[in-house]
Amino acid sequence: MAQKTALIVYAHQSPASFNAAARDVAVQALTKQGYKVLVSDLYAMNFKASATAEDIKGDLKNPEHFIYNNEMMVAWQDGRLSDDIAEEQHKLEQAELVIFQFPLYWFSIPAIMKGWIDRVLTQGFAFTLQKMYDNGIFKAKKAILSFTTGGTESMFKPDGVHGDINVPLWPLQLLWCSFTLFLDYCVE
Repeated sequence: MAQKTALIVYAHQSPASFNAAARDVAVQALTKQGYKVLVSDLYAMNFKASATAEDIKGDLKNPEHFIYNNEMMVAWQDGRLSDDIAEEQHKLEQAELVIFQFPLYWFSIPAIMKGWIDRVLTQGFAFTLQKMYDNGIFKAKKAILSFTTGGTESMFKPDGVHGDINVPLWPLQLLWCSFTLFLDYCVE
């Protein structure tokens, strides 16, 4: 039986943070369960957050009118994505389980993780117009959104001061290209 693989996409600047501790516990627990665990520590990798033409090796399809999504799909098909993107896609292909570990900043994910999403989950690789949501390319993979809030649980209830935690996370939950999604959060 092949070894299972988990990928942790981690976004926090401090190695002393609760997010770092959660990442470390996940690595230990998954390793104990027989997983090969890959970690993409986005800050330590100095992962580029901005999506630009530099993400593509070689000539653009339409250099006069650069449309990132279209150019990235063609570059993915041709094997011309930048090395950092290709490496992250390779990790994602291997993983049956993906854990996104991050602090919630202004009701969203850190910019560096948003950049990972924009740059790594390219059309063709992560979704097509025919294969998304319930019929998505990654429907056999599981994903966990594991994050800290900086606010109490009561603040993120439907009647709390910040409202239901699922409302700001709704676009994020749709985004995961049909992963089977689990949600876990705590106050840091």
